[in-house]
Amino acid sequence: MGVFSNQFFEFAALLGISALVGYLGRLLRQPLIVSFIAVGIIVGPYGLDLLVSSDKIHLLAELGIALLLFVVGLKLDVKLIRNMGKVALLTGLGQVLFTSVFGFLIAIAFGMDVVTSLYIAVALTFSSTIIIVKLLSDKKEIQTLHGQISIGFLIVQDVVVIMVMIFLSAFGNPGSDVFYKEILIILLKGFGLLGVTALFMRFILPWLMHSLAKSQELLLLFSIAWAISLAALSNFLGFSNEVGAFLGGISIASTPYREVISGRLVSVRDFLLLFFFINLGSQLKIELLGDQLFPALVFSFFVLIGNPIIVMIIMGLMGYRKRTSFLAGLTVAQISEFSLILASLGMSLGQINEDTVGLITLVG
Repeated sequence: MGVFSNQFFEFAALLGISALVGYLGRLLRQPLIVSFIAVGIIVGPYGLDLLVSSDKIHLLAELGIALLLFVVGLKLDVKLIRNMGKVALLTGLGQVLFTSVFGFLIAIAFGMDVVTSLYIAVALTFSSTIIIVKLLSDKKEIQTLHGQISIGFLIVQDVVVIMVMIFLSAFGNPGSDVFYKEILIILLKGFGLLGVTALFMRFILPWLMHSLAKSQELLLLFSIAWAISLAALSNFLGFSNEVGAFLGGISIASTPYREVISGRLVSVRDFLLLFFFINLGSQLKIELLGDQLFPALVFSFFVLIGNPIIVMIIMGLMGYRKRTSFLAGLTVAQISEFSLILASLGMSLGQINEDTVGLITLVG
């Protein structure tokens, strides 16, 4: 283990193992997220115990999550939601509502407490926009009706999960006496954060980004700095880093440079997110996962079968053809990386334990 006191050796080992496990996962047709969580288990305390610089890995993980939220905000296409209109909003919100209700009832049936059941239920509702957009793009189905509807309600899901995370980060630890006073203070801080973002968005960012656009390197550097700065400000005001990063993305989404920025940020985001999944995997308590195998199978079956059926029923009631409803429904037959981030946030707030995070990870 002495050799891994050298941080370069430690990170070289992490990246090498990640590449190898990722390749094996690809041969087995497993998502990279699963492979990277497996890497965390391998290098964690239940495996090779290679993680010496855990604080630095945690920081890289936080940066990865912030950039993920920044890119989501950057790609928040309000025009697409407007074009899809009723179907995107009703399908997105309806699926979140019904999946949450049924997921909550299943969790309660397993004897879980209310807070844990709520976390699991909400985690089951969100599907990965990143994965689905890539799949639709690879199949050249982005411009199809079911592709546009899918992207529309996935964006609605992304907005909902951000709202949930804002609520949790703001009101996650309520006190009994001063709770309402705290709510007022948090709301004022929230309006202040929105106000600062809106002022920059209206008067400063368009001019500044136009000036920086002559150099794509400077444009990219400023975008990352802007995302991290708003994340830091959000954290200072008592919200999570993710909230500020998401607002940073929205503030740039109206500029003509959003596609260039998001395109160049993807590889940086994916590299940093590697450390989030490694960090998550390293924190799992392996001895507890065996007891959670049956609940995980039940919840996985619900996600694979229940979520698509819910979407098909909602779209069917709105008059869409069975084929369109079926193809759109298939896009929600998995859970999002946001589900894992939500679970991680809940554990950091002390509202759920490692068992629940492990269960959600198994379902994912």
